[in-house]
Amino acid sequence: MVIGGGQAGLAAAYYLRRAGLDHVVLDAQTESGGAWPHGWDSLRLFSPARHSSLPGWPMPPFREGYPPAAHVVEYLAAYEKRYDLPVQRPVRVRSVHRVHDGLRVETDTGDWTAGAVISATGTWWRPFVPAIPGRFSGRQLHTVEYRGPEEFAGRRVAVVGGGNSGAQIAADLAEHVDLTWATARPPRFLPDEIDGKALFDIATTRPDGIGRLGDIVAVPPVREARDKQLLVARSMFDRLDGRDVVWPGGDREPVDVVIWCTGFRPVLSHLAPLGLRGANGLIPTDGTRAIGEARLHLLGYGNWTGPASATLIGVGRTAKAAVAEIVAELR
Repeated sequence: MVIGGGQAGLAAAYYLRRAGLDHVVLDAQTESGGAWPHGWDSLRLFSPARHSSLPGWPMPPFREGYPPAAHVVEYLAAYEKRYDLPVQRPVRVRSVHRVHDGLRVETDTGDWTAGAVISATGTWWRPFVPAIPGRFSGRQLHTVEYRGPEEFAGRRVAVVGGGNSGAQIAADLAEHVDLTWATARPPRFLPDEIDGKALFDIATTRPDGIGRLGDIVAVPPVREARDKQLLVARSMFDRLDGRDVVWPGGDREPVDVVIWCTGFRPVLSHLAPLGLRGANGLIPTDGTRAIGEARLHLLGYGNWTGPASATLIGVGRTAKAAVAEIVAELR
């Protein structure tokens, strides 16, 4: 049983099919593509199509720079059909329980029993917003709700977050709004020549190497806004007050909108009955296998489930390893 039909779930299904294991993929979404159909309009990959592929079949070329999200969605939908992957949607998994002959997966359309479960639900569906003192009377939204700059034209907008989504959304807005970009530490742009393929190579050979280089991939829109001096970050404000953001020392700035580009947490609530979470909220793993439940594997949540496993190019390696372990365990 694979829970989640995004890129990680499809990579797992590809290897399960090759291994000849009876399997099914349950996806809560109504369409193919995982989280990709839900990103902002200008969202693009960090790498050319040839370096953004799932196992078995390269992503078709995109001639105009890095592929947009729509190109990824088309690829993932075609990938499902190409390999006749057994995806059922929309099926929402409610919980996973231990039973004597495996793991029982309870869903809104019925229950299943599986000899092994791969959880590949990702993080997009659990956006994180930090607790900031005070109240804000303007509009607040998270990365997941942002689509484009048009609705904010001429307004005062604070973008919070010094990672890739924060930089990309700030760059998207910079020429349309009165922008304040607030980051917990000064933004660190990766060298311009670094793209997703280079990041994958670094992550899989030197897991601690990326952090030394920087945090933000200088994709063309970010690079252009940076070079125009439109991406000037301020330190993080420490409270909200009416329509103002307030910095330590009392400086305040009126804003109409706050966009929280502050990341995500893994979607693991369906696994709560197994009682596996550690003190940090994550499930301890050995590779992708849950240490407290050998029949459960976690795939695609980030480096704690495999280097670069939350990327298109990186998830194949950990999916292959997870399926190999499952095959050995079941046989």
